[in-house]
Amino acid sequence: MVHSDRGSGYASAQFRAHVRELGPRSSCGRTGSCFDNAAAESFWALLKEEIGTRIWPDRAAARAEVFAFIETFYNRRRLRKHKTFGYLTPAETRQRHRHALAA
Repeated sequence: MVHSDRGSGYASAQFRAHVRELGPRSSCGRTGSCFDNAAAESFWALLKEEIGTRIWPDRAAARAEVFAFIETFYNRRRLRKHKTFGYLTPAETRQRHRHALAA
């Protein structure tokens, strides 16, 4: 997925044509809504901070490292630092929600 905040570089016909050629789904935030990208921006900032922006030897190595980050840290150990979420990890939040639905 390619997500844009409607910046001029991402709105260009050339960029959009390149995205269509490569095949990922595109997404664009709404005009005037600063909150559209908040969750995505937070995730990407944390990902870059944790695994860096280095160049991997191949796509498989990059995918493996990103997958490991998401599954071993982001979903399992990272606490959602807000009382609304009960200071639980995303995995714990999902498990609690599933349990509540089954009850």
